[in-house]
Amino acid sequence: MAPSAASGVSSLPSGFAVFTTFPDLLFIFEFVFGGLVWILVSSSHVPIPLIQGWVMFASVFCFVATTVLAFLYVIGAHGNRTSWITLDAAYHCVASLFYFGASVLEALAAIQLQDGFLYKYYHENISAVVFSYVATLLYVVHAVFSLIRWKSS
Repeated sequence: MAPSAASGVSSLPSGFAVFTTFPDLLFIFEFVFGGLVWILVSSSHVPIPLIQGWVMFASVFCFVATTVLAFLYVIGAHGNRTSWITLDAAYHCVASLFYFGASVLEALAAIQLQDGFLYKYYHENISAVVFSYVATLLYVVHAVFSLIRWKSS
């Protein structure tokens, strides 16, 4: 067992150090870009409700879960337990998969909006696709570095 795991010392930050350490700094950007996806998808024209429903579910779920997780880190709820490192890695892996699926489906919806709809709706969906892929990239990077932290704990 690694020395840090044996002694119960966690490498997770608490307090406002969450916003100054990597990869936890990415919480801010995940929050911003996830919120943009949520806003753009909810305000855009819905050509296929089932696809847009999954995109909304994924973006709202990740937005709320990221907010709650960041808040719990700030208040120090992890209490230096290593199980929170596992939770962090697992959540970001799941969020990466959710957002990747949502990004692909949102791109499909935008492609189908190309003909026969107002240009405004097409631009809103294209913006949602771009921000969704940015959010996916942020979650993937956070997941990779969380897995590295988990492996070394």
